[in-house]
Order: sequence, then structure tokens, then C-alpha cells
Amino acid sequence: MSHKRIPANWTIQRSTAFFTKENVPSALLKHHNTARGVFGQLCVMEGTVTYFGFANEQAMEHEVKVVINAGQFATSPPQYWHRIELSDNAQFNINFWSDKSQ
Repeated sequence: MSHKRIPANWTIQRSTAFFTKENVPSALLKHHNTARGVFGQLCVMEGTVTYFGFANEQAMEHEVKVVINAGQFATSPPQYWHRIELSDNAQFNINFWSDKSQ
């Protein structure tokens, strides 16, 4: 899951500000999914962010666990259910990629 490739012709449509444990939107810490036709790219600058992926909206047990350390990133494919957990010193942002021609 963490190595799903973003299609080569896709571009970043928007990026978030940097988040920490103090200002991360609560929705990111809960079961949610990426939009149709959008890849999320979670980029960790400091600390650790742990990504949990779920088979579907109802799944309670994760099928994927990816630990993303400072200097690393992982991708979340379109319409994939997930949530994250942060270390106390985590700092990260998210880039949203899509095919602008569609």
C-alpha cells in the first residue's frame, strides 16, 4: 500500500499546511477515505506518523500498517479507508494529487 505509485501524468492540486499533534484535524485521526480520483501523499518532516489502512468503511481491523518516519512519505490511493496516529513530535503535511485533465 505505501508504495502505490501516483500516475506519472498526475500533479499536485493542493497541499495542506504542516500539522502537529496540537493542530492535526480530528478527521485525520478517524476512519476516513480519500476522494475518488485523488491520491494522498503523506510527507513526514519530524517524528513518526503511523498509517492504518482498512478494507472498507465497516472494517474495524486494519489490513495495512505503515510506519512513516521523518524524511519519508507514503501514498494513500483513491477511495481507500484509513486513519493515522502521530508521535508526540510528529510534523507532516499532505499533498493531494489528481489528473487535472479529468
